[in-house]
Amino acid sequence: MIGCHGGETPKHRTSAFVLDERLAIDAGSLTSGMDLKAQCKLEAVLVSHAHLDHIRDLATLADNRVQNGCPPLMIAGVKQTIDILKKHFFNDLLWPDFATIPSRKKPTITYKTLKPESRTVIAGYGVRAILVSHTIDTCAFVVEKDGVAVAYSGDTGPTDRLWEVLNDTRNLRALLMEVSFPNEEQRVATLSGHHTPQTLLPDLKKYKNAKELPTLLYHIKPTFQATVEKECAKLKGVNLTVLGLGDQFLL
Repeated sequence: MIGCHGGETPKHRTSAFVLDERLAIDAGSLTSGMDLKAQCKLEAVLVSHAHLDHIRDLATLADNRVQNGCPPLMIAGVKQTIDILKKHFFNDLLWPDFATIPSRKKPTITYKTLKPESRTVIAGYGVRAILVSHTIDTCAFVVEKDGVAVAYSGDTGPTDRLWEVLNDTRNLRALLMEVSFPNEEQRVATLSGHHTPQTLLPDLKKYKNAKELPTLLYHIKPTFQATVEKECAKLKGVNLTVLGLGDQFLL
């Protein structure tokens, strides 16, 4: 886990996860949490949505990779996400357009638009994007390889379609699931499209084997870390682990 928090301090980094040193999911802290050698090994980044805490380090990652002569890095997401990255991020204003650097024929980054629920092979993994409930178009990801699947919720509050898909997913080994605010901040959580422990539990129980599914919690706001952890510890009938920086899992 490169970054697993819903905010940043010297002890907290925003969302960024890496599978087998090849495929990243979100880019909130890819360069702040990875050395140059590891950055250059990446083949693709799945971007759940275009909020800054999930895309920020795409900028510095592209910059580092062009300096090291790396192959093009694929950035994959649903249409709205890719459109925002092109128009508002890699736009030669906020940051250089690395899709044309060092040249259009040999770019530093390429884009892949994902059609929701359509399986696409990226960096050797089968990837499906599933739309979830946030304030802008946002997707979860189901990532499969060698008959094993893991899922990543993206930023979301209560949602339905994701659970229908997960219930039909064979050999689901783990779910990375967001929870951001404590119960007393429910109004803010609802307005911003995030979970509290009290909304998380009924959502998790939409999965048929919630008690058996390893559910790895991320995106807790640093201000509320201790409170959210205590409230999640009281949830019954689910299998929860709060992620920390540097955690590694063998699936």
